[in-house]
Amino acid sequence: MVRKIAFSLLWLGFVVYAFFLAPPEQPGTFELIKNLSIGQWQGINPLLIALFNLMGIWPLIYSAVVFIDGRGQKIPAWLFATASFGVGAFALLPYLAFREPNNQFVGKKNILLKLLDSRVTGFVLTIATVILVTYGIRGGDWGSFVQEWQTNRFIHVMSLDFCLLCLLFPALLGDDMARRGWKNPQFFWLIALIPLFGSLVYLSVRPPLQEVGIESISKQPATN
Repeated sequence: MVRKIAFSLLWLGFVVYAFFLAPPEQPGTFELIKNLSIGQWQGINPLLIALFNLMGIWPLIYSAVVFIDGRGQKIPAWLFATASFGVGAFALLPYLAFREPNNQFVGKKNILLKLLDSRVTGFVLTIATVILVTYGIRGGDWGSFVQEWQTNRFIHVMSLDFCLLCLLFPALLGDDMARRGWKNPQFFWLIALIPLFGSLVYLSVRPPLQEVGIESISKQPATN
């Protein structure tokens, strides 16, 4: 219950801040988003380009865990994971609030789950992230970015969204490790404390998820 209340309050606080307390929306924001989306990047700060594209990497990282976690949930995890491609943590926080602890995977992996469970997916996302981060850091104008962060709601909220996604991943990490029979507290904290790249390393090295039939679960001896 404490976990549910905490995530609910965090979601509510983020919504209130984003819409009522963040810097005002600036003219030309829609045009900026359109140009970022279609790759017309001329004249745009590389740091902003990198951040915008990393906000497309994060939903893929979470999907690699949420779609699997959702197999044992009463709520449709795919709905929240899909919505996160558009609104990031605004969609994932309600899922974290309503989900139940789930350290088992029951059933067969479909094509989508096999793809999300593959280490190759982790490797590809890691390479893409390294390219984006390198591009943003080497070519970016930090002074301009800070000024835009202080005055532009879109850039301000997107940056906070990115930070939240970095902080929230450990909330799903423990159950995902348990589903794979991976008991390693030191590795858990190593992944949890490294923003962004910790989660990518995890997806690249985690053991494959074992398929377990419902009949196998029912035959396990009861424990007191």
